[in-house]
Amino acid sequence: MISAISCNQLTKQFGDRIAVNSLTLNVPKGSIYGFLGPNGSGKSTTIRMLCGLLAPTSGTGTVLGLDVMTQSEELKQRIGYMSQKFSLYEDLTVEENLDFYAGVYQLHAIERKQRKKELIEMAGLTGREKQIAGSLSGGWKQRLALSCALLHKPELLILDEPTAGVDPVSRRIFWDVIHELASQGITVLVTTHYMDEAQTCDWIGFIFFGNLLAQGTPQELIDRMGAGNLEDVFIDLVKQEEARLAENGARGAGR
Repeated sequence: MISAISCNQLTKQFGDRIAVNSLTLNVPKGSIYGFLGPNGSGKSTTIRMLCGLLAPTSGTGTVLGLDVMTQSEELKQRIGYMSQKFSLYEDLTVEENLDFYAGVYQLHAIERKQRKKELIEMAGLTGREKQIAGSLSGGWKQRLALSCALLHKPELLILDEPTAGVDPVSRRIFWDVIHELASQGITVLVTTHYMDEAQTCDWIGFIFFGNLLAQGTPQELIDRMGAGNLEDVFIDLVKQEEARLAENGARGAGR
């Protein structure tokens, strides 16, 4: 198995608070890896480290064979990143946003024209090229943001809760696009709160209070926990972790 992402004991600490605790994971190349956990669990901090935006406190990590600490600038040119919050320019049109990011990625004129055409068609934005981005609905905004993240043909796509607050139909369409990208060999790391989305991932990992509780294929985790579905798996894992933390706290208080 060739790994697109490989982390060993990756840790990030802010003062006395450990945001990510000794994270070890491997994301196979060309797969969709769902990263699940409640708000504040360490998902976004992990993503920022993997993107080369935040230096780890300790541990090691490689993305596409590049060291996240020493090769972050080269790494940024080979990945696509889409944040949870719409981060494009709302006062620019769809086409102007694409042109701006094509400039950021230094695409030449011919390539820029071709990629814009391909991505507008892929995202179903044909006919909306002159529409102001701020006037788009949530689902259309996310499709535009995804298109901008894909302009430079990244080998790895990192999506931070891309469908939060998006209607069910737009979520389904968005995930159809994700699976199509994976079929083309692009590795996708995606965080989500929706278990129906996680069920369609090749691999998933559950993180809670900075600790990776379990990882595997959706069916492997369901079978391992003897649960009926992924939501039950997550609830059971959280309960076990909360009990472990409470027991450790009680032991510490008793010393």
